Amino acid sequence: MTPEALDPARERALLLTLAGIQFAHILDFMVMMPLGPILMRELGVGTHEFGLLVSSYTFSAAFTGLLAAMFVDRFERKRLLLTMFALFALATLACSLAPGYWSLLAARGTAGAFGGVLGSMVQTMVGDLIPFERRGRASGTVMSAFSLSTVAGVPLSLYLANHFGWRFPFMFIAALSFGFLLLGWKMLPVLRGHLPTAIVSETERAHPLSAMLAVLRDANHLRALVFMALIMFSGFSVIPYITIYVTANVHIRQEDIPLIYLFGGCATFFTSRLVGRLADAHGKIRVYRWMALCSMVPLFVQTHLTPVPLWIMIFWSTVFFVFVPGRMVPAMAIVTSAVQPRLRGTFLSMNGAVQQLASGCASYVGGAMIAADAAGQIVGYGMVGWLAIAATLTAMVFVGQIHMHTGASAARPGT
Repeated sequence: MTPEALDPARERALLLTLAGIQFAHILDFMVMMPLGPILMRELGVGTHEFGLLVSSYTFSAAFTGLLAAMFVDRFERKRLLLTMFALFALATLACSLAPGYWSLLAARGTAGAFGGVLGSMVQTMVGDLIPFERRGRASGTVMSAFSLSTVAGVPLSLYLANHFGWRFPFMFIAALSFGFLLLGWKMLPVLRGHLPTAIVSETERAHPLSAMLAVLRDANHLRALVFMALIMFSGFSVIPYITIYVTANVHIRQEDIPLIYLFGGCATFFTSRLVGRLADAHGKIRVYRWMALCSMVPLFVQTHLTPVPLWIMIFWSTVFFVFVPGRMVPAMAIVTSAVQPRLRGTFLSMNGAVQQLASGCASYVGGAMIAADAAGQIVGYGMVGWLAIAATLTAMVFVGQIHMHTGASAARPGT
């Protein structure tokens, strides 16, 4: 069965299953940010220590992403994906059982080691299963997991944290992950079609770095990796500290934070798929540039807000959610299509590592640039916004240098 032969119902079921896996690990990462004020109070830590909790996940994910790049194209896709997902679920459960800050830090790093690899593996399966002409829409469907996490997952997790303690959101995510694990085992196809061509000689097969070196020898791959690093840096220098800033400086109550995620997630649930269709119809690079250009407005506003009514805060945070994470839809379609098909798993594992490393560095830099003054106000966040805008402008220029492979190159399900 060729990729074009996938009937719409089967393709939709596969994408929704992958989106479910994406939802679980995105929620695990995202829930840390709105939990910031609660964790800082309960654990007795400051903004820098909280930033380390966020960045420990991403640095660990970057390291394991590089390790995964050495072997990901040597194994059947489904089994490897579900194994990593099961280990991620166990690590998230460990987060809920952590007795203090340092044990939570270790558990977050372990969760990142497995969860951070999942995004690149999901995108690898999208690239294997879905042909180029539908890949923007497919990326939009998978990226809608972000929207669902903000619509339902984050508000529900915050409700659990506010009423039962900070441990309960991690218990909820672990239980959810085990449910999606069973669904993935039933719904996802076995994919072995990449195995005969991923390593082209016995000499290369014996060397664990051969596939990584093949990726790095391609200048187009390097341009795509730098492009993605710039996008992640521009977003995650700002995103982890939104909740801390709006509660301290904009005077939004902690109890109202779920509304910010609810409205933002509802908007992006529809816009992410719309952006994917526009990318397929009008060009992925063109649509990315328009999304990136629009994203600079909420990046500026979000980092410079003064005390405003809740409805104004919700308006601007919704605009932020639509454009800042939304630009990832055409960006992932571009990057997934930039790789040579035989190296897709290795490249996307390396891309995942680059994403995590860039977001970890961004979280650390953002945390180092801000501080709480004597009155409890967050200072320095405006400079973080300008840094994010500069990275966005650089990425807009850089994307024009990336060449995309437009031929039908998806793997055959069951082979």
